[in-house]
Amino acid sequence: MASDAAPLLPACCETRRVDALGGYPAGMPQHVLAIDIGGTNVKCRVESDAERRAFPSGPTLTPEQMVDGVKKIGEGWSFDVITIGLPAPILGNRASRDPANLGPGWMDFDYAAAFGRPVKLINDAAMQAVGSYEGGRMLFLGLGTGLGSCFIADHLILPMELAHLPYRKGKEVEQFVGVKALKKLGKKEWTRDVHDVIKIFSAALLPDYVVLGGGNSVRLKTLPENCRLGANANAFIGGFRLWTPEWAKSVVSMTA
Repeated sequence: MASDAAPLLPACCETRRVDALGGYPAGMPQHVLAIDIGGTNVKCRVESDAERRAFPSGPTLTPEQMVDGVKKIGEGWSFDVITIGLPAPILGNRASRDPANLGPGWMDFDYAAAFGRPVKLINDAAMQAVGSYEGGRMLFLGLGTGLGSCFIADHLILPMELAHLPYRKGKEVEQFVGVKALKKLGKKEWTRDVHDVIKIFSAALLPDYVVLGGGNSVRLKTLPENCRLGANANAFIGGFRLWTPEWAKSVVSMTA
């Protein structure tokens, strides 16, 4: 069935009207492109197509290269708006620093102008957290290269940098539960520290439940109490959800 969404990044085509909060007026169809930027790959999906497309990223990737790559692999897709999950702290729809595992230039880049579409920029862990959310107070922890973290309470998104809290021996939490610790200390000691950190965070933040995402979460043979595993595919669900009315106030969009 043909879609009435704007085709992929045409030079002259009006986008659909997005309201001031970054959501769609009631009853208006929406077509969202979700982009999940990681240190190894940039992954993309549109809501109307189950196919996930990707291309390599890496320590030299710039935002200009990311946009070019998305345009190339997204040929044939139609969308009106975009959500970008970026592995960096996001304040006011802007990266407060460049991602540690990517190239330079992400802080002041105009994503909406580059794509010609309204854009919502969010921390990558927060985007996966939104896709994992099932109501109430949820703590999301992403066990990957480092430790991503986000807290959501009644659809209010609170991205966190729990990875950089002091933990033990004058070192930060991430130095005990990140991938480097897993390789250096071994799975048994890493698992012990992951369980300990979750217990500490849960006591402080009082979540109704904890969702564990990231590639290393599946290495846990047993899950701590009140925890469940998420899925990396939830990042796309989170990207789509951010344009629905119930999430519209959570992240304000940048307009083209």
